[in-house]
Amino acid sequence: MEETGAGEGRRVLLLGGTGEARRLAGVLAGDPRYDVISSLAGRTADPDLPPGRTRIGGFGGPDGLAAWLRDERIGAVVDATHPFAALMTESAVVAAARTGVPLLVLRRPGWTEGPGDDWRRVPSLEAAAADLPGERVFLTTGRKDLAAFAGDARRWFLVRSVDPPEPPLPPRMETVLARGPFTVEEELALMREHAIDALVTKDSGSAMTSAKLTAARTLRIPVVMVDRPPAPDGVPIAATVEEALAWLAHDG
Repeated sequence: MEETGAGEGRRVLLLGGTGEARRLAGVLAGDPRYDVISSLAGRTADPDLPPGRTRIGGFGGPDGLAAWLRDERIGAVVDATHPFAALMTESAVVAAARTGVPLLVLRRPGWTEGPGDDWRRVPSLEAAAADLPGERVFLTTGRKDLAAFAGDARRWFLVRSVDPPEPPLPPRMETVLARGPFTVEEELALMREHAIDALVTKDSGSAMTSAKLTAARTLRIPVVMVDRPPAPDGVPIAATVEEALAWLAHDG
């Protein structure tokens, strides 16, 4: 685990990794009432660090997180991890309950299908792989989520990620290493260059990564949309950074 920076004020642990987490960290880092500590999982080799104090690495499950909350005298936790980081959210719920530290989950809304879209919603990556349309598939599910497609020797896959993907991998694939956000024009050019006829993605809901959906609509390409895990029960949910700030000021 690595940690940088320091500050004073009420300590807020911000479980980060999303654009909303960076925005929230920027606001809190500039407010003397708070000492924000952003925690990143460390899954990318060169992460874009948010403002304020930062730690990189895991906590060791709910027990480790609970101990860390006590040791660091954390006054509130905001879980602004990716909507598919279900294990981290589960750990946060358990640790917060054990320590009595207020917890908020910051989750942007998911994407909504519009006119001209051809979406096929599925509950999991395995379900996506089991009924894939097309022969040349653009996978934008993350570099650690390719195992479900590793047994497909018939289709050709285009995989895009910040760092090289981890095996097991599909036998017929090409990797593009790039960090977004990408424009609609860039996504159109990429899909046309590789003759993509299907897109697989997770319902992250991020405006920063929605250009691929616009490109798929333009090219009349079907989209296999993996539904996100449900939000935890009994925990307040914020959809925006502004709602999270209001919770910290009045409820957290």
